Amino acid sequence: MALTTTDARVPGGAPAAETGAPRPPRRQHPLLRYISLRFGISILLVWGVTVVTFVVTNLVPTDPVNAVLGEQAANNPEIVAALRTEMGLDEPLIVQYWLYLTRLLAFDMGVSAQTRSPVADDLARAFPATLELALFVLLFSTVIGVGLGMLAALRHQTAVDKTIRVLSLFGISLPVFWIAMLIYYVFFYQLHWAPGSGRLDSALVPPPLVTGMYTIDSLVAGQPDLFWNALSHLVLPAVVLTLFTIGTLVRFSRSAILDVVRHDYVQAARAKGLPHRIVVVRYILRGASLPILTMSGLTFGSLLSGAVLTESVFSWHGLGQYAYMAAISLDLQAIMGVGLLIGVVYIFTNFAVDLLCGLIDPRVRVQ
Repeated sequence: MALTTTDARVPGGAPAAETGAPRPPRRQHPLLRYISLRFGISILLVWGVTVVTFVVTNLVPTDPVNAVLGEQAANNPEIVAALRTEMGLDEPLIVQYWLYLTRLLAFDMGVSAQTRSPVADDLARAFPATLELALFVLLFSTVIGVGLGMLAALRHQTAVDKTIRVLSLFGISLPVFWIAMLIYYVFFYQLHWAPGSGRLDSALVPPPLVTGMYTIDSLVAGQPDLFWNALSHLVLPAVVLTLFTIGTLVRFSRSAILDVVRHDYVQAARAKGLPHRIVVVRYILRGASLPILTMSGLTFGSLLSGAVLTESVFSWHGLGQYAYMAAISLDLQAIMGVGLLIGVVYIFTNFAVDLLCGLIDPRVRVQ
């Protein structure tokens, strides 16, 4: 009679359950292992960003006490000494960094010298404006850039391909501040097709705060007129940044799609007689989705950190304009806060992209 699992014996006659032999360790699921590894790397990178922002800011040849107090109060030695003690500037650098790190864990980034308010509060007001602009730009630039890149790749070495490549080269080469001033002058000053600077008309009151993004908050509050006004103010800076980013996406997506088109499985799908639309969507676009997704994540991070000139031209009160004002006034606390926020957003954007790549392609999470 065949032995059951419970009757199975090891050499020597003792049942397997009674031998006390250690069971093999249960292996963690590949997806969970991939997520935990990427998350751990992201946390280490965030710590690295805190070190870099602290060290670089301390290398700036200026005294943060003078920036906070102003010229008149800085001439009083007692006030200067008291503030240096309060800010921990009389401690060694390693102690200053430890104090900086402990304050960050409590979401305390110090007080801005230009606004006289906590930097965390300033960033909470400025970041949603830049995020709103970046999300709109990412949506349109990805759709247009990937579409044109696919069209150029499928019409390889034709007049369409060459025209798209030339236009994308112009988009990459033209300075963003020149594009911003040109578009502002033509469409606002000359044609009056779009509103001027700011996020809303000066006579309007912002919607109740939910996300800080006026287009979303106005819809939540049921104010369609305010939504269309906020959207109209969003158009010109979004067009500028879209023209600035679309060239890179076009060239990158074209290269990724051309690489996929040459693969054998695409040629086999065409040999089977599948419709062109099915081959493009299910085989070509799906095969090129990982590099395009990665590039879109990098584009989003660059939009958050690179919108300084565009926000300054259109008086868009976001993170870029706040960083610009902090830089020209040597507001070190604000500069450190902006640098840290951009670094953290950049890192966790790439973390989200890594997770999506792991979900789309199982080969990524087992490497």
